[in-house]
Amino acid sequence: MDDCRQQTLLFTFGVIADIQYADIDDGYNYTRTRRRYYRSGLQLLRNARKSWSESAVKPAFILQLGDIIDGFNKPKDASERALDTVLRELSSCPAEVYHVWGNHEFYNFSRSALLRSKLNSTLHTDRSMSTAPAGSGIYAYSFSPFPGFTFVVLDAYDVSLLGREKASEQYVDAMNLIKQYNKNEDLNCPPAFNNLTQRFTMFNGGFSKDQLDWLDSLLSSADEKQEKVTIVSHLPIHPDCTDTICLAWNFEELLAVIRSHTSVVCYMAGHAHDGGYCQDEDTGVHHLTVDGVIETPPDSNAFATVSVYGDRMELKGYGSITDRVFLFPSRQKDTYCN
Repeated sequence: MDDCRQQTLLFTFGVIADIQYADIDDGYNYTRTRRRYYRSGLQLLRNARKSWSESAVKPAFILQLGDIIDGFNKPKDASERALDTVLRELSSCPAEVYHVWGNHEFYNFSRSALLRSKLNSTLHTDRSMSTAPAGSGIYAYSFSPFPGFTFVVLDAYDVSLLGREKASEQYVDAMNLIKQYNKNEDLNCPPAFNNLTQRFTMFNGGFSKDQLDWLDSLLSSADEKQEKVTIVSHLPIHPDCTDTICLAWNFEELLAVIRSHTSVVCYMAGHAHDGGYCQDEDTGVHHLTVDGVIETPPDSNAFATVSVYGDRMELKGYGSITDRVFLFPSRQKDTYCN
């Protein structure tokens, strides 16, 4: 083994995705091909919390990758109760939890409500953060848990039909965009063509120019400082790490921003419940889609702990999640060992 792999552990963090808790009986996904375990997600979350709490090295933070409760709560008027139940479990975690917003957050709450809620991590942290422009309504932020490392959370439903007032300009623009590709009456049904246009469904969304410009500026600064940046969002953006139907609408634009910088080492997402992974051929950036709790049987698990070193991240998966080693791209590797 390369001696440079023998480095000091810098910090660790936890990852969990698509809990989609609801106090209802088990069911199936929309195509009725995969079973969903709505109640038992709470126990799988407890298993994750117990592992993080008992770890010899406590995580510096936890990433919750979106879809924290299921949309079935809304018609039962149970959204607030379900959210309180899950947040109560997360409050016992040994580290601060950073929330990502997915489609199920918007099935339950409006964007304005989410911006005021406990799911807005920018309102409930002692860490110094950089956020998207004030007044934009974009839920995007960055933080640095350790010198030389930055994590950026992006808003994958900034451009979306979800969470927007139907009379708003954002809603109209999103409707015009999706209808260019999706001619179905039910926009949750993907376009008939078996190609990349299948991503144009109502349960996906995209990133506005304002948000991409903000990210571009942030990454330029990170490039100059030779930082290592991990980007986090709900929607995957690389076609090789997920099903086409789960991709962000304008994934190419975000990939182009990432490829124009040297600081990004990893992109993490949820949404596609059976997970996925690839390494971008152009940049060496790792793209990880984390398995969802919602479709994980009660006798298994779906969470991970990531250990960060100077030249890599090592992901220890539990249950359905595969162990992985993310060597930082050659342009990012340190030239020394410690």
